[in-house]
Amino acid sequence: MSTDQQTRTGETLDVDRTDPAYRAWLKEAVRRVQADANRSADTHLLRFPLPERWGVDLYLKDESTHPTGSLKHRLARSLFLYGLCNGWIRPDRPVIEASSGSTAVSEAYFAKLIGVPFVAVMPRTTSAEKIRLIEFHGARCHFVDDPRGVYEAAAALAAETGGHYMDQFTYAERATDWRGNNNIAESIFRQLRLERFPEPAWIVATAGTGGTSATLARYVRYQQYDTRVCVADPENSCFFEGWTTGDPHVTCDCGSRIEGIGRPRMEPSFVPGAVDRMMKVPDAAAVAAVRALERAIGRKAGGSTGTGLWSALKIVSEMVAEGRTGSVVTLLCDPGDRYLDKYYSDTWLAAQGLDIGPYAATIESLLRTGVWPGRPTGRPGAGPGV
Repeated sequence: MSTDQQTRTGETLDVDRTDPAYRAWLKEAVRRVQADANRSADTHLLRFPLPERWGVDLYLKDESTHPTGSLKHRLARSLFLYGLCNGWIRPDRPVIEASSGSTAVSEAYFAKLIGVPFVAVMPRTTSAEKIRLIEFHGARCHFVDDPRGVYEAAAALAAETGGHYMDQFTYAERATDWRGNNNIAESIFRQLRLERFPEPAWIVATAGTGGTSATLARYVRYQQYDTRVCVADPENSCFFEGWTTGDPHVTCDCGSRIEGIGRPRMEPSFVPGAVDRMMKVPDAAAVAAVRALERAIGRKAGGSTGTGLWSALKIVSEMVAEGRTGSVVTLLCDPGDRYLDKYYSDTWLAAQGLDIGPYAATIESLLRTGVWPGRPTGRPGAGPGV
């Protein structure tokens, strides 16, 4: 038995790290996870149609084409490699994660790939399609009524079972190599290389763990680009308030209606100092944006995509009004077929008291005129017709 008997969470380490059988299992597990990346082509960069005369191009990085259908596939792969190489994930012991859905789907996939059990701890309100996908990969769902309780429940399950609590909210920004190595930021810049504005003026992300925004912002600074990073935050989330007040201890009382993003506390993986701008986006605006996206490109997407798209469109309107040219990139995080009973259901909207009409009208007006309703058009000659 190794002299290091404890993991970071205090679980007993019941495997000898020098045992040839364990090292053979570890090598095979790492190989399988890396082989998944080697099999996967890069995700597409889609253009959102805007009038060319505006001089502003808008793109969506389509993360829904990953094997598990979301942006979280990248994170799950990184977290599994991180946990394996740190000696935290062990043969026959469960991996437990606190998640609002998409991360759990992706982690369930990787757990099955390397042959370890997986338990997803999530709010009871998680969409039925995400639950189905998690169970499809042979994992088990453990539900909590209060979204704020997922952390404690996941840690308790890990302690009870001798498993490993993955803790994406702490380790997301550490597990990803933000300097390059085909991360999402490097991929975006490579795909923009032949576009008319290859260095985007803005990249818009949304925050669940905060790991994606940290990767994007760090990469931009490391490569010495002038690109700015904006984080769009939904209702019932405290990232915006924590960023604006500088208070890392800020909390909110209920969970986000936009699955996958928004948190009731400032997560350890959220790096406020790397973010250039934040926007608070009404949930009704996010739903209006995903419906506008379907009309524009024929693709359904989840609410996190709508939150980012609303902010990206607002930035586009500012650039047009000020006569600035350039490109803006946001993320298509996951497919809308996971949320047909939510963001695409008028019954659900009514039950939630959400009226998307005014926000849909704002988007329609912007795309028709180039002007964000209620916003000054800027200096003379800076309008969309120039």
